[in-house]
Amino acid sequence: MPTPDLEHSHRPRDIADRLAAGPDASYLRDWVYGGIDGAVTTFAIVAGSVGASLSTKVILILGIANLLADGFSMAAANYSGSKSENEDYARLRAIEEKHIALEPEGEREEIRQIFLQKGFEGDDLERLVALVTSNKTTWIETMMQAEYGLSDTVRNPLKAALYTFIAFALFGAIPLLPFLLPIEASAGTATGLTMLAFFLIGSLRARWSQRHWFSCGLETTAIGTVAAGIAYLAGHGLQTVFG
Repeated sequence: MPTPDLEHSHRPRDIADRLAAGPDASYLRDWVYGGIDGAVTTFAIVAGSVGASLSTKVILILGIANLLADGFSMAAANYSGSKSENEDYARLRAIEEKHIALEPEGEREEIRQIFLQKGFEGDDLERLVALVTSNKTTWIETMMQAEYGLSDTVRNPLKAALYTFIAFALFGAIPLLPFLLPIEASAGTATGLTMLAFFLIGSLRARWSQRHWFSCGLETTAIGTVAAGIAYLAGHGLQTVFG
């Protein structure tokens, strides 16, 4: 059993199993981006529609259309972006493989310079260079991390898109609740629920942070409120200008 104060076991077999499974790709940013964007865009639609005295039916149609269309658009864009990152990693890895094959001494010198900057010198440095370059996979992965700042953890584009869409739809639906449930349907109620959505996103984000959930919740609420305020002011200003 792991020590109560530690997050995982340090028994040799447990360590081997954990390392063999490899690191998990993080989709936290996809979830946070999708949630905030969904809440902001839906709130902007609700606020503008209420200001224009549109009916509840029209507000729901516009809001749901936004959840589906904008949510899918954002998910598709994230899919393409994540896929492009994976393709760029493959391109850079192929470059390193070619350079090792055609100019091995130059690549060994790069490894030497990398670990020299990390504080290794003399015989220790040369032994380290020899060890790293004796294994092609380790050699390439070291170059990818040190030269390009890239790890071999690959994000699944479909998962990234799915997390984005789910978060967008889930939190984007919150500003629509006053028009679906037997509660007061007004811009003020929608504003309060939207801020609640931001707080929920932030407080849940604290699961992956060392900060307190309340602090994370307040930070995300502040950021989301500014974004929602800009959207509202832009809509209100355009309505004033164009009537």
